[in-house]
Amino acid sequence: MHSSFNSNSHKNTSSKQSVQASNFFISLGRVGLRIPRKDKGLTFRADPVKGAPFLTFITFFSPSPPRSPQKVPQEFLNKINKQLAEGTFSNPRTEAAPSKPDKGKNKVIETSSPSPSQSPSTLDNSSDESAPEILVPVPQYPLYSAAISLFGGSLVPYYLEETANWGLDIQNLRQSVAEARTRGITVRAMVIINPGNPTGQCLSERNLKEIIQFCNQEKLVLLGDEVYQQNVYQDDRPFISARKLVSFHTVSKGYWGECGQRGGYLEMTNIPPETVDEIYKVASISLSPNVPGQIFLGVMVNPPKPADISYDQFIRESKAILGSLRKRAHIMTDGFNSCRNVVCNFTEGAMYSVPQIRLPPKAIEVAKSSGKVPDVFYCLKLLEATGISTVPGSGFGQKEGVFHLRTTILPAEEEMPGIMANFKKFNDEFMEQYEEYRGYSRM
Repeated sequence: MHSSFNSNSHKNTSSKQSVQASNFFISLGRVGLRIPRKDKGLTFRADPVKGAPFLTFITFFSPSPPRSPQKVPQEFLNKINKQLAEGTFSNPRTEAAPSKPDKGKNKVIETSSPSPSQSPSTLDNSSDESAPEILVPVPQYPLYSAAISLFGGSLVPYYLEETANWGLDIQNLRQSVAEARTRGITVRAMVIINPGNPTGQCLSERNLKEIIQFCNQEKLVLLGDEVYQQNVYQDDRPFISARKLVSFHTVSKGYWGECGQRGGYLEMTNIPPETVDEIYKVASISLSPNVPGQIFLGVMVNPPKPADISYDQFIRESKAILGSLRKRAHIMTDGFNSCRNVVCNFTEGAMYSVPQIRLPPKAIEVAKSSGKVPDVFYCLKLLEATGISTVPGSGFGQKEGVFHLRTTILPAEEEMPGIMANFKKFNDEFMEQYEEYRGYSRM
């Protein structure tokens, strides 16, 4: 059987189909209206039976994405805001700056869109002659470049510093904005991905404060992709939410890993009500509610409480999933750094590892002569020799002359040592084949 770092099927396997309580809710949401209430307790636990009627009512009778002014889902949205404010939703969740939004300026819109073309967008530029430019980290999650292009904008890259564990240099940001303005381009927003995808880093508190101050000075909207906020595998740099922004979260990522359930929300803090209204209009175009995705979202923001019958199991499974992912992050990082001409930062969070592959000049020459990008050439050779599927770093953006691949840390924990041993064997043989002389430096 071939091993794969990048199969989405590993997400459900690694999380034991997420948490059983969510499966109870999904089942009740789909068939609950047909089961007499007196019979539900014979099949399902007491806490999902208690909560399911409310979730079912929202999802079946709310044809457009809910937000605060609507009466029906107000209790649901209150739970999101309450847990975000108290820091009880993510574990841990702190703020880079105190967030005390003015009354009426803190809004949550639930989304369940299967594609960017149906998602709320702040980038629509149909009435503006100059295309908006958006600062995006590189390496970047390709959805951002695709969505920005789809909505008529342009991407302004800012490069993360690999030698600083993929940290962010504020001077690079200033330079990117200055260069764009000299070309007559308007930079309107900045994206941060924290924890990083694909780079796996957690931004430091200092970095986040610098980012917030920078966006304030430059009058940029800060867009925070925080979907891996619960996936943190070290204690020195915990996840810290910026909160002074538009923040995104979803059931499709994180340790829930329910890729097939397209449920999420965006939280807007200190955003003018007029802007919120416009975004809501776009979100309302999709009239068909994604019932399972909305139910999953309700479970995610309102997990079992200490008094609930499912609480002990929820905590036990959650800790086991995150603890195993932490072990796998160490196994993978150590494995890569033991390989010839491979250098890898530790995966501090999210689900990915991005080792740098120091390709010998001969390998680069052979790749180009065959019409392939060098890191694509390496990844194809790896796939052919071992069955290990990875993504070339060129798919995410990287500095000129530097090559990477992206993997996930999602294979089963017991399989990881064998997978890394296979990778090391392949890599050493590849380097032996293409190095023109021994002693080619890793650095």
